[in-house]
Amino acid sequence: MSRESFNRNSSRLENVSSRVRTLGSYGSTKRYKNLQRVRAVNGTTVIGFTGELSDFDYIMTLLEELNTADFCEDDGKELSPREIYAYLTRVMYNRRNKFDPLWNSLVVAGTKNGESFLGTVGMIGQHYADSHVAAGFGNHMARPLFREKHTDDMSEAEARVLMEDALRACVMRDKSMMNKFQIAKVEKGKAPEISEPFAVATSWDYEKYRNPSQFAPGTW
Repeated sequence: MSRESFNRNSSRLENVSSRVRTLGSYGSTKRYKNLQRVRAVNGTTVIGFTGELSDFDYIMTLLEELNTADFCEDDGKELSPREIYAYLTRVMYNRRNKFDPLWNSLVVAGTKNGESFLGTVGMIGQHYADSHVAAGFGNHMARPLFREKHTDDMSEAEARVLMEDALRACVMRDKSMMNKFQIAKVEKGKAPEISEPFAVATSWDYEKYRNPSQFAPGTW
């Protein structure tokens, strides 16, 4: 399971930002501590993932082939975030129909021609687009916060605070989580930016953490 969260902001819907963790687990072992879970597809789009790393590498190979075809056309055009999203819904659904699904949940985010886009695709091809999405455990912990506090005209600083609150809610509730994340941002007319890893401030001095069984009779 992953704890990715993605958020669209600005009054003209021209910016998209995302937060992803950097942990890669082998079963319950926290094996890889610096895994990049968000990558730039082209000059307008980033893609984040949860699930099987090798399957995602295959998906990136498919997208690189599309980029190569665009380059060979030499017409100055490249795929938009919405087109990449539509392509991935077909790829995931096709593999599902072969009973050999790609074990990933994907989030496509980007902006082109003054319009931002944010959509998610599941491992069996289910998909939707919205102003905010999440993957894995983030669907249960992050999206309720997004529904309560997100607005399309919020500033980048407000979006960052909201997304860090969502990540904090996830990391404080999952023992297999690691407090290390990256920010990806796509702005109108600029190439995607992916930050260096950073940590979200946490606090474990909550009173009920000290004696968790006090209010749950019968537990150890």
